[in-house]
Amino acid sequence: MTSYSRVALVTGANRGIGLAIVRSLCQQFSGDVVLTARDAAQGHAAVQQLQEEGLSPRFHLLDICNRQSIRALRDFLLKEYGGLDVLVNNAGIAFKGRVVNLSSAMSLVALKRCSPELQQKFTSETITEEELVGLMNKFVEDTKNGVHLKEGWPLGKLVPYSVSKVGLTVLSRIQARKLSEQRTGDKILLNSCSPGWVRTDMGGPKALKGPEEGAETPVYLALLPSNAEGPHGEFVLEKNVVQWEPGVELPPWLEVCGVL
Repeated sequence: MTSYSRVALVTGANRGIGLAIVRSLCQQFSGDVVLTARDAAQGHAAVQQLQEEGLSPRFHLLDICNRQSIRALRDFLLKEYGGLDVLVNNAGIAFKGRVVNLSSAMSLVALKRCSPELQQKFTSETITEEELVGLMNKFVEDTKNGVHLKEGWPLGKLVPYSVSKVGLTVLSRIQARKLSEQRTGDKILLNSCSPGWVRTDMGGPKALKGPEEGAETPVYLALLPSNAEGPHGEFVLEKNVVQWEPGVELPPWLEVCGVL
């Protein structure tokens, strides 16, 4: 019988938080770590950088918007490892193991600023994937038509980004619920998290955290012990579960970065 090594995979990992997550996993994860990127040259350069630090990640090309690219990665993982143990969705795809979706604390801001009707829908314990897709499509159409404020969508900076992260957080909750209902024996733990305000191309130079610090919570969730029963289906910030509700207290750094 074939014996496979354990494997962790990080999407969008050629720079920033994704690269920091790969670095940390290489140092802490018992198994192979696969760094993926949609640009082969940038991906190989990132792997070379980590190799110069004495680490040994593997590289595989992945464009999450290209089905052929996703299938090629799937076939590679099945052939080399028989599946996948840890998946960190930094780019924003699942197999058996720990699944970590990188959301943002901005999703909490957007939820708080939505109308009560939208808040109720986004926090519903029974919302379906189809209903969520409908809401996301409605946001796009309402914005195009200039009626998004009238329809209860939030006002403020980075609204498209924030609402997209609401969608990712809610999708994570839906997927976790499905796993609990349909694949109980597999012991898959799926969560979304915020890395915090990180000095990346998006976060800017004034952000409070470096990429290594931003990687701490995603890596913590990726390395939950095999006997852990949770967290599962939660939104996690600074390694702590934050309730997904509009009345939750927001992190003070959101005011510092000027989004409140």
